[in-house]
Amino acid sequence: KMSKAMGARRESRACWGLSGLRGGTGFICLARGWQKLVQMGFHGAAGRFGAMGVRRAAVSSAMVIFVELRGGAALVIGLLTRWAAALNGFDMIVAILLVHLKNGFLKPGGFEHPLIMLAACIALVMLGPGAASVDGALAKRL
Repeated sequence: KMSKAMGARRESRACWGLSGLRGGTGFICLARGWQKLVQMGFHGAAGRFGAMGVRRAAVSSAMVIFVELRGGAALVIGLLTRWAAALNGFDMIVAILLVHLKNGFLKPGGFEHPLIMLAACIALVMLGPGAASVDGALAKRL
């Protein structure tokens, strides 16, 4: 009985830990999307993407802003968590390859930040939303 109770407590802590990871990751994605939308605007973001050699910069920047804003918000509340994490993870792969990799690791503009964001997204895709999520509430109702 005792080991069963300890296992349940450990599982509960892991679920709440995933919720923290999901919320923090979502907040950062949401903030990055907001930054692109509000500070740069669609045209500024498209110009920046174009300067980096991204094809169809206007479409690409709009997609990135959408994924970061909507996907970030979805992660914060735990809605469609695996999809939102997968899309933001793909966003981080592209950011690493097109922007950050050439700057090295632990250097200004380096790839350590998008790499840890990618790792968080991979964990959320594999493990799910954790506790206190819309996904979890919906699963209980179905």
